[in-house]
Amino acid sequence: MTIAENLKNIQDTINVAAEDAARTSDSVHLVAVSKKQPEERIEEALAAGHRLYGENRVQEAKERWQERRLKYPDLKLHLIGPLQTNKVKDAVALFDVIETIDREKLADALAKEMHKQGRDLPCFIQVNTGAEEQKAGVGPEELEELYNFCYGECGLDVVGLMCIPPADEPPALHFALLKKYAEELGLKELSMGMSTDYEHAVPLGATYVRIGTGVFGARS
Repeated sequence: MTIAENLKNIQDTINVAAEDAARTSDSVHLVAVSKKQPEERIEEALAAGHRLYGENRVQEAKERWQERRLKYPDLKLHLIGPLQTNKVKDAVALFDVIETIDREKLADALAKEMHKQGRDLPCFIQVNTGAEEQKAGVGPEELEELYNFCYGECGLDVVGLMCIPPADEPPALHFALLKKYAEELGLKELSMGMSTDYEHAVPLGATYVRIGTGVFGARS
């Protein structure tokens, strides 16, 4: 199938899942994860009209999207990978949404750089719902403290939470947890669900699903 067909099929699936959950289809946004994808596949997705993309690495995203922004002014880019503080300047300049705040030092650096550049980017806090040592994200027990620091001390526009469930556990459990945490903090946006599990994420409140392989096929 073509990438245009993949995008349509995924959007149709999202629409059905949303309607079954008594939600409107436009309440769920498809973030096409373009990391490490060949340029011709990116061009196919753009030609199909898709404008919302997620990238894991700042440098790779800069090389891929900086010039394309001139051609596609309606592009929206989400940073969905871990962010080092020495990459904050480039990240604030390039991305429209930062999904992976997980520590106070990063929040402080982002706030200062946004002020310097005159940008006020929506942010998500990444939650390590499975308490996995190898995975980024704040632990659930530290989430409220980090949120208060981001919002109260730094003045960041924290709009929601993001998670990546453990590969060997039912994802719906983690999606339900993330929704609970968001409700406790009064946050409306939830970035959760990937190619293999986004159908479970939509009924549990996902507002952004991050899909790479389902859109572009396997990375070479």
